[in-house]
Amino acid sequence: MRIVIAKPGLDGHDRGAKVVARALRDGGHEVIYTGLRRTPEQIVRTVLDEDADLLGLSSLSGAHAFLFPRICQLLIEADCLDVTVFGGGIIPVDERSDLFDVGMRAIFGPGTKMKEMADFVSEVEKRIDSGEPVGVGEGGNWIWQNGE
Repeated sequence: MRIVIAKPGLDGHDRGAKVVARALRDGGHEVIYTGLRRTPEQIVRTVLDEDADLLGLSSLSGAHAFLFPRICQLLIEADCLDVTVFGGGIIPVDERSDLFDVGMRAIFGPGTKMKEMADFVSEVEKRIDSGEPVGVGEGGNWIWQNGE
């Protein structure tokens, strides 16, 4: 799978994003890391240019409530309906349903094991192969919650 890992906004903490990128790459996926402080438009352009299957967003700054939905909206507007979007960082549990409502499929918090992320990507791949909707604009009600 081709996976873009991105740090939207002004958040300057990227250790976690780099660890995730390395773990997914070590798991056999092609991973593109955008670097720090990317705009939603830059991130969507990277997804398009790289023909990505998944987009992982990381936020530790609290801007996820604005940036993640904006990126999902831009992906839909760019006709990237089949891109699976997931996020990670400091995202309060009570704010996650709003992110799922805009098409995100998973939110990983601090302390998530890399095996769980690898299992998520494998599940996405399996669902794509069987024709189930997993993209940001494909509808359906599946979201990843602790291995489900």
